[in-house]
Amino acid sequence: MDSRSEIRYRYAVSVILPALNEELTIGECIRKIQTVFHDNTIDGEIIVADSSTDRTAEIAQSLGAIVIRPEKPGYGNAYLAGFAHAKGRYIVIGDADNTYDFSDISKLIAPLEAGADFVIGSRFKGVIHKGAMAPLHRYIGNPVLTWMVNVIFGTRFSDTHSGFRAITRNALDQLNLRTGGMEFASEMLVMAAKEQLTIVEVPIDYYPRRTPSKLHSFADGWRHIRFVLLMKPLPFVAIPGLLFSLMGILLMGFFYSQGEVESSHLHTFILGAIFFMGGLQVILTGFLMKTYSIIHGYEKKAGIIEVIMNYHNLEKFILAGILLSLAGIIFGINIFIHWITINFGVLSQISTAIISLVLITTGIQVFLFAVFQSMMLLNENNGHA
Repeated sequence: MDSRSEIRYRYAVSVILPALNEELTIGECIRKIQTVFHDNTIDGEIIVADSSTDRTAEIAQSLGAIVIRPEKPGYGNAYLAGFAHAKGRYIVIGDADNTYDFSDISKLIAPLEAGADFVIGSRFKGVIHKGAMAPLHRYIGNPVLTWMVNVIFGTRFSDTHSGFRAITRNALDQLNLRTGGMEFASEMLVMAAKEQLTIVEVPIDYYPRRTPSKLHSFADGWRHIRFVLLMKPLPFVAIPGLLFSLMGILLMGFFYSQGEVESSHLHTFILGAIFFMGGLQVILTGFLMKTYSIIHGYEKKAGIIEVIMNYHNLEKFILAGILLSLAGIIFGINIFIHWITINFGVLSQISTAIISLVLITTGIQVFLFAVFQSMMLLNENNGHA
């Protein structure tokens, strides 16, 4: 082993605790970890990534923990700062609010020593003590988010948002983690699944907090959903959008092919227009999400997105958008001419007017999509110049 590896793996285990005003519990967490180290003869270090304004840092330092101050606030940023300082072969992470029993560290390390890359402490396979998890989180939030991850990435996890985890340093370095907020929990697991790491779940107990929770249910939930969709936007964004668009085309085409739409079918015709325009917007948004994911290194360029990301093809999209809007304007001009021929009498071309509106709006959507997409690709194309 070279000198760099010796420095890197100075300890067998590094335990990282993100902390935000946890003076009531940080001491107990550290003492539990130290007991595990002592009883199992583990050469380990404890790193507290602290952003507190209370005595958390003072207490942690007095007990021998390494205290660091992350440059940026946020759950993910705390862990990223901790990872940068950690020198253990195995990395254990857990919240400093004493909701996880750090006496169970050995349960997480054992699968790593047996060859696993990543271990998750599953609260749903263990015991969730009374008052430890809000009903909204226990019966809706966590199960739904776990289901999303399992469906999208083909995994079989029971608890994708447990904060008590262990991972080998080598596996951690493969993940290239970067998110700074609560979505870090999703990113870590999703990237581990994408890298095909050997992932194991072990049952753990989950205990009530002594202090008010710092979670923001809907904001944090949205962060997780946003990240998961960013990783796989086409199946869950673009494809539903395509189905709605096709449904809209069929509805409008069926009625319009029979001549001017009668008033009895007009609402259905309008519904078709809404389906088409809404679906198209969802499709284009899915492509933008996919582009963002590729630019930031989460996905690889392939298939239809490779065609769309071609800078020269985007110029064709811009042209297509202009032509669609012009077609809509021509429909509108024809209606106006017809209005003149009937001496500005009562018009009965509502469906044609709707077609005109749909074409103009679709053209604007496609034009703006191509412009924004090309702006996102400026750096990439300049880099290849």
